[in-house]
Amino acid sequence: MNAQEPRLRDVLRVHRRLATLAVVLLLLTLLAGTALLAVSGHFLTAAALAGTGALGFNFFGPSAGIRALTFVRILSRYAEKLVGHDATLRIARDLRVWFFRRALPLAPLGLGRHRVGELVTRLLADIEAVDGRLVRAVGPLLAVLALCALAVGLATCVLPTAGGVLLVTLLLLGVAAPWWSIRRAAALEDARAGARTRLRAGVQEGIEGQVDLAAMEATSAWLQGLDARSRDVAHWDGLRRRRLADATLLQAVVGACALPAMLWLLLSAVDAGRLDAALAGGLFFMTVAVLDACSAIAPAWQAWHAAAIAARRLEDVVEVSDPHRGAGNSEPAAQGVLALNAVTFAWPGTSRRVLDHAMLRVEPGEHVVIAGDSGAGKSSLVALVLGLCEPQTGEVSFAGADLRMLAPVDWHARIAWLPQDAPVFSGSVRENLQLGDPDADDARLWSVLAQVRLEAHVRGLTDGLDAWVGENGATLSAGQARRLALARALLRDAPLLLLDEPTEGLDQDTADALMLDFADAARGRSALIISHAALPDGVADARYRLRDGRLVRE
Repeated sequence: MNAQEPRLRDVLRVHRRLATLAVVLLLLTLLAGTALLAVSGHFLTAAALAGTGALGFNFFGPSAGIRALTFVRILSRYAEKLVGHDATLRIARDLRVWFFRRALPLAPLGLGRHRVGELVTRLLADIEAVDGRLVRAVGPLLAVLALCALAVGLATCVLPTAGGVLLVTLLLLGVAAPWWSIRRAAALEDARAGARTRLRAGVQEGIEGQVDLAAMEATSAWLQGLDARSRDVAHWDGLRRRRLADATLLQAVVGACALPAMLWLLLSAVDAGRLDAALAGGLFFMTVAVLDACSAIAPAWQAWHAAAIAARRLEDVVEVSDPHRGAGNSEPAAQGVLALNAVTFAWPGTSRRVLDHAMLRVEPGEHVVIAGDSGAGKSSLVALVLGLCEPQTGEVSFAGADLRMLAPVDWHARIAWLPQDAPVFSGSVRENLQLGDPDADDARLWSVLAQVRLEAHVRGLTDGLDAWVGENGATLSAGQARRLALARALLRDAPLLLLDEPTEGLDQDTADALMLDFADAARGRSALIISHAALPDGVADARYRLRDGRLVRE
C-alpha cells in the first residue's frame, strides 16, 4: 500500500471534532434526563411530606428547576440528533469515497477474488455498520460511562454505602450484561456477515443471469438456493437478537435486585436521621434513571463489534499484498517504445508459465495485433502491460523505463484501454464520452463520434449528445455500444491504445468496419490489440501469435 494512502481510521479521525461534539451533546441529554428525574423525585417526596405538615416546602425552586431541565433536555436531544446524524452522513460519504479510491485501482485483478454480490455487501452493509458506529456504539458507551461515573460520585458524596451499591450494580450492568451479549461475538458477526454476503451474491448473480437461468430452466433451483440462504441469514439474525434479549433480561434482573436494595438502604438512612427524606427520594429516582440509561450498553457493545468486523472486511478488500505496488515514483515519458524483454510470468500458486521469455517491441505509432488460443496467456499479457502484476523474470518497459519504476497513476495516464467487456454506463452519450476526457467540448465530442462513424446516429436522436442510452446501453445495438466505448477510449489523450478483444460478440461485417475505423482514428498513436479473431488488412502493422508462452511474429 502506498504510504500516502489514508487508512480507514484516518478517514474516521477527520471527523473527530464533530463526533466529540455529538458525544458531548448526548452526555448532556443523559445528564439533563437523569437530573430531571432526580429533581422530580426530590420534589414529589418533599411535596408529599409537606402535605402532612411535617416540614416546610419550597415549591418554586424545584418546579423552576424541572422546567429548566426539561427545556435543556429537549434542546440538547435535538442538537445531539442533528450533529450526530450530520457526522454519520459525512463519515458515510468519506468512507464510500475512500473505498472506491482504494478499490478501483485494484480492478480487475485485485478484485477478482471477490464476487460482485460480496463487493456490494461490503459497499452497503459493511460501510453502514462502520459509519453508524458513532451514533450506535461510541456515543452511547462514552456518554453512559461518564453518566455512571458522575452518578456514583454524587451518590458516594451523599451516602457512601449508596454509592457502593450503585457502583457494584453498574459494574454488573457494564461488564456482565455486555459479556453475555457479545461472547463469541466475533464468530457470530463473521458468520452473519458471510450469510448476508452469500444471499446478496445469489440475488445479484441471479438477476444478471436471468436469461440463462430461464433458458436452462434453472430458475426454481436458484429460488430454492435463495430460500436456503435466507434461512441462514434469519438464523444468525435470530441468534444475534436472542443474545441481545438475554442481555436485556440480565439487566432487568440486576435492576430488579438493585432497586429494592437501594430503596431499603435509603429508607434505613432516613429512619436513622443520616439522610434527608427528600434527598433520599431524589437519589432513588436518579438510580432509576441511570439504570435505564444503562440499557444502551449491550446494544452499543454489539454495534461496536459489528462495526469492527465490518471495518476489517472493508480493509481486506482494499489492502494490497504486493509490496511493489505503488512503489514507483518516476514519471513515464510522453512517447516511447513499449517492450517486453525476456518476460516470464506465472500466476501465483501455479507452476505453468503463461509467458516464457516472451519478447515484444511496439514502436511509437505502430499498431500490433497479438492473437492466440483461449488460455494462451493474452489476458496475462494485458495485465502485465497495464502494470497490474509483475513478471517473475525480465521486464516490461516503456521508453526504456521498467514499469515497476513508474508511478502507477502516471503510467495509467499514458494508456487508453478498451477492455473486452467495456461498459456503456446508464447516462447520456455526452456523459459516457466525457469519461475519456472530462474537459472535451461539443466540437471534440462530435469529431470523435465521426471517427467511429456514430455521428449520424447520435445527431438523429432527439437530444443529440444529451440523449439517454439506457442501462448498459440498452438503446444501442451491440456495434453502436462498442463504437461508443471506442470513442471514449480515443478521447483519452494517451500515446498507447490497448484493446482487449475489441470485436468480441460482433458479427464479421460490424467487426471489420469497427477495426478499420479504429485504424484511421488511431493513426499516429501506438496500439496493442489483443484478438483471437481475424482482422481486416490495414489494421495492423505487425502480427504476433502467442504460442507456448512465446510471441511469434507472423
